[in-house]
Amino acid sequence: MTTVALTGTPGTGKTTVSTLVADRLGVEVVHLNDVIREAELFSERDADRNSLVADLDAVEAWLDDSRAGERDGDLLVESHLAHLLDADRVIVLRCHPESLKPRLRDRGEPEASVAENAESEALDTILAAAVDRHGEDAVWEIDTTDRTPEAVADDVVAAIEGAIDPRVGVVDFIEYL
Repeated sequence: MTTVALTGTPGTGKTTVSTLVADRLGVEVVHLNDVIREAELFSERDADRNSLVADLDAVEAWLDDSRAGERDGDLLVESHLAHLLDADRVIVLRCHPESLKPRLRDRGEPEASVAENAESEALDTILAAAVDRHGEDAVWEIDTTDRTPEAVADDVVAAIEGAIDPRVGVVDFIEYL
């Protein structure tokens, strides 16, 4: 069984794309943020950000337990935290900060969160963490800016199937800063 982490800054399209990929490949998707909330796999609530602080050890244990069950196919773990977990492949969705900001505002995110996430995206924060943990040979960076979810899903499927080589450093949003 292969575990694929689909990660990226909030608003880059992970949830939408993961659903399309699951439909195409028949893989199981774990929407990690839902699991963290529903199984109470968090250590505290961050009142300033109105979010939960995930207990990554508890999350890993939950994933290990769920993998030990009857699952024998590939697993796609979707979350802005997925790159922090054990995975065979890591796919990082990217989006230009100027395109990301309206997506986050449309979801009702507070302006401080919008600004923080846009800056994080410009600084390659999640990509850098993914490469640091998994190495360049296990990471695929995919730009979602001005692309349809179906086109992004095509690239994700190609990465999962090994039809495209790992690629890091192909997206640059530093001019945003």
